Amino acid sequence: MSIYVGNLAYEVKEDDLRQVFAEYGTVKNVQLPIDRETGRMRGFGFVEMESDAQEQAAIDALDNAEWMGRSLKVNKAKPKTDGGSSGGRRGGDGGGYSRRY
Repeated sequence: MSIYVGNLAYEVKEDDLRQVFAEYGTVKNVQLPIDRETGRMRGFGFVEMESDAQEQAAIDALDNAEWMGRSLKVNKAKPKTDGGSSGGRRGGDGGGYSRRY
């Protein structure tokens, strides 16, 4: 399991996040996704801790906590869903129905 941490300040570094979460247990991994186009952090990250109990303690303590001028959004990360695009049609006549006149 991992923790989603949203509404992060763009200046946050992995070590900053690691220090905050270390108060609740052993931090195994921290990820801060970078925007491909701008090269800057995207404003959210993921933290993985040693146990579910430690992760839950961090979530309980840090959700809605103010840090670096922001109110954090902290919860269990949802699993990434595989699959292509979300919605939209591919090709076809655009009508989605049979054309009989």
